[in-house]
Amino acid sequence: MPTPIRRAALALLVCCALVIGTAACGGDDEAGGGASPTSSAEKQKFAKTRFVANAGLAAGATYQWIVKPYRAGKFKKGADGQKVALVKAGLAGAFAYNRLKAASNNAKGDPLLSKAVAPITAGIESLKGLGTKLRKGQANESDVGAFEDVITNIKNAGKSAGAEVKDKVPSATQLSGG
Repeated sequence: MPTPIRRAALALLVCCALVIGTAACGGDDEAGGGASPTSSAEKQKFAKTRFVANAGLAAGATYQWIVKPYRAGKFKKGADGQKVALVKAGLAGAFAYNRLKAASNNAKGDPLLSKAVAPITAGIESLKGLGTKLRKGQANESDVGAFEDVITNIKNAGKSAGAEVKDKVPSATQLSGG
């Protein structure tokens, strides 16, 4: 293949990759950025998919960095790795709250899902300050239980609406907002 044709093919390949990469990078669920579905059927399908993804990340973060370390005694004063566990738990708490709020907003796009999730929104709101409480080491069994209860309720609501939620553990980079 002559050099000018290679260059043209490479340029075309790079342009396609950039266009695809840019199109794949959507905005925040709550900001309304990115491509939007046009028909009501598409809106419902995307709402369930986004709900499952966001609720799964919240569930995974809660279990991995809040429930498991708490049960292992990592939050107790003098425990090995206590400070790191508390910081991760605080980040996970804030992350889980954020993803649960996004999941709640996603549920509004599907009639069945919105009815199932509506009673849980007060429970989600009650988690607002727990991330800070966890990070400062002020959380107790009832605080950890509150996260578990909300996650269980959101999973049950999703399942009843045909959107089964499975735990998906986010990376440490996702937790820190990077």
